[in-house]
Amino acid sequence: MCCFVLVLGFLGPRFAFLWVWLATARVDIAFSGSFWLPLVGMLFLPWTALAYVLAYAPVQGVSALGWFIVVCGLALDVATYSSRAAQQRYQGARA
Repeated sequence: MCCFVLVLGFLGPRFAFLWVWLATARVDIAFSGSFWLPLVGMLFLPWTALAYVLAYAPVQGVSALGWFIVVCGLALDVATYSSRAAQQRYQGARA
């Protein structure tokens, strides 16, 4: 069960970001038409990139509340990567 939650936390935001990128123009608007920055964000910091895209407003950019949401996305990325390391340590201790 723990591995299933880990896989969802690791792949879920990437699928959501890819869906937003393909289905809407929000990613192109948020990243000013750049291709590489959203791609790197999707690969390495998917929660942060997704939060930035959802918090970005075309006229005013990212508000203070939006930056809080982006920081929460960064915290989710750190938690996802650290839970993966903790899972590996746990599996190593059991063997």
